[in-house]
Amino acid sequence: MYLLRFNEFGVDGGPAAKAVAPKYNVATEHVSFRLGIQLPVIENKHIVAAIISLKGIGGILFVFGSSLGAYLLLLHLAFTTPILYDFYNYDTSEPEFGELLVEFLQSVALFGALLFFLGMKNSIPRRQLNKKAPKTKTG
Repeated sequence: MYLLRFNEFGVDGGPAAKAVAPKYNVATEHVSFRLGIQLPVIENKHIVAAIISLKGIGGILFVFGSSLGAYLLLLHLAFTTPILYDFYNYDTSEPEFGELLVEFLQSVALFGALLFFLGMKNSIPRRQLNKKAPKTKTG
């Protein structure tokens, strides 16, 4: 199975756009059927550009401890995980099922880790008052 790598972006979105296209089409058809609304058509190269941007900018900001970076990575995972790792479209006997399920679960674990990071970051007070210890009186 070809794992999706977003390292080549040409005029048409590169090989990642060709790999994302059928998965995205199945997902939009499924959502349109379930919700009864027509989703807007988005070009594959724009989808790949958004994935690269969210992952790149979010990753860099996250490395420096920014909550914005964690939120961008959460957004990236929330939209790409069910589309890219569509194990539910395969039978359990197919070899793709296991590979996609592992990738899906890894993305869910990363999502949980980002939520944990944000929870811990928000639980720490931003500014702690510098209280001086009272001086002991001698004498």
